[in-house]
Amino acid sequence: MPGNVRQLLEGGPDMLKAVADLSSRAKAVKHPVSAAKWHAPIVDPHKIICVGLNYKDHAAESGSPIPKDPVLFSKYSTALIGHGQAIVLPKVSQEVDYEAEFVIVIGKKGRHITKKNALDHVAGYSVGHDVSARDWQLKKDGKQWMVGKTFDTFAPVGPYLVTRDEVPDPHALRICLRLNGQTMQDSNTKQMIFGVEDLLAYISQVVTLEPGDLIYTGTPPGVGVARKPPVYMKDGDVAEVEIEGLGILRNPVVQEK
Repeated sequence: MPGNVRQLLEGGPDMLKAVADLSSRAKAVKHPVSAAKWHAPIVDPHKIICVGLNYKDHAAESGSPIPKDPVLFSKYSTALIGHGQAIVLPKVSQEVDYEAEFVIVIGKKGRHITKKNALDHVAGYSVGHDVSARDWQLKKDGKQWMVGKTFDTFAPVGPYLVTRDEVPDPHALRICLRLNGQTMQDSNTKQMIFGVEDLLAYISQVVTLEPGDLIYTGTPPGVGVARKPPVYMKDGDVAEVEIEGLGILRNPVVQEK
């Protein structure tokens, strides 16, 4: 058996069927969820690609025009954490913001993917949180999107990878974020400017998408930097991102020592 989910996806449909068959056997070793430590569903993606300004209502609150093409940046695998793991506020940032995100998990390798067959390359979907240090993203020379977005622990994802067959329409899902129980973001993926097929077709013109790659698809309105006064995460907070049918991603927030 492969050692992780990315390798399972690389094995294709036959491997996934074998795993499903194995889990139903009477002698299969099972562990209670309550005793498990959660990791990101994909712990070793080759790529984490993110989309900025991909919700009409978020672009409006940011004072930005509707993008004609997807706005792309990246995170590194050192930013990945799973459900229940702590988001660490860096010593060097005082403006760490929250962003609820719908995440695409790639299941089949492809380059120059067409919109028509794009969904064939999707393994499933997950709940993501694009944590953002606004002072690094917006106040550094040239506006350093990648730097502000990829501090360690700034890419929570999970708890689950929900397979594509269990999500009839990825463009009709309620998405919200709660900070200490208070709803800060509440929208729907139908507000996305570029949908799943658009993003895979656009991105695969540039890079080969591979099994296990993660694509964060942008955030709806209500982010902290756009509020008056701004609201940033602080030590002791708890952030929850919930997407209809995909689960709740919950992470405590702690200050770097």
